[in-house]
Amino acid sequence: MTNLENKQHKSGFISIIGRPNVGKSTFLNRVIGQKIAIMSDKPQTTRNKVQGVLTTNDSQLIFIDTPGIHKPKHKLGDFMMKVAQNTLKEVDIVLFMVNAEEGYGRGEEFILEKFKSVKTPIFLVINKIDKIHPDQLLKLIESYKEKHPFAEVIPISALEGNNVETLLEQIKKYLPEGPQFYPADQVTDHPERFIVSELIREKALHLTREEIPHSLAVVIEKMERRDDKDVVHVMAQVIVERDSQKGIIIGKQGSMLKEIGKRARIDIENLLGSKVFLELWVKVQKDWRNKMTQLRDFGFREDEY
Repeated sequence: MTNLENKQHKSGFISIIGRPNVGKSTFLNRVIGQKIAIMSDKPQTTRNKVQGVLTTNDSQLIFIDTPGIHKPKHKLGDFMMKVAQNTLKEVDIVLFMVNAEEGYGRGEEFILEKFKSVKTPIFLVINKIDKIHPDQLLKLIESYKEKHPFAEVIPISALEGNNVETLLEQIKKYLPEGPQFYPADQVTDHPERFIVSELIREKALHLTREEIPHSLAVVIEKMERRDDKDVVHVMAQVIVERDSQKGIIIGKQGSMLKEIGKRARIDIENLLGSKVFLELWVKVQKDWRNKMTQLRDFGFREDEY
């Protein structure tokens, strides 16, 4: 009997909501078992929804990693907030992820306010429990229980993997019976070009100074396999807003851009399963985060959400 015929098969969509930098992408990559969401210690790394698909013998869990909820400062920020909030209407379970180290603050209060009109089961997922004492964790759990009637409260460490399996089992209990929406070997619904651009952006985020992150975008101009060799040729533009940022990305005698390319190529080769010839160049697009035409050109399309 196939999964589609099995009436006990569970499937559904799970949104991961939380402030920037609480570990949503780390959790998603842990669950899926490979890198599909980029990770950075800089807030607001995730800009689009990233769907990760986990298929088991009796279930298919489709996770949506959303941009960290924050007060928008530009049109890109407005877009990111619409993406995050719209997912609340279209999923079976909401995972509200918080950082155990940071406790409860105005950001969490802002998100809980959004939950008041949500009828979907909401799990409180307290991440980074490996960073605090168990006594602190108990106090944190009690304080959150007073603020919202969560369906479940589950502490985890996405980085270490602690309690992640327990969370997945609880999720399955709440999901409806349903079909397998995606093939068993599919781990995301994003095209390879999107993942490749995100991997390049991740390396640039890791290697550059604080002034770069939010004004950085990556656009894949060309991605094709060479007929004569098992090599994928990737040409990508790294977009920044100011000439000074272009200098930082390129580095002395091109050293920074070379390092970004070197690190990105390793992850891209793992993703594609073949050798990669990666060409990067840097382009200045002044104030692109406030221009809807450029946001659309760079893949931020409101009509898709």
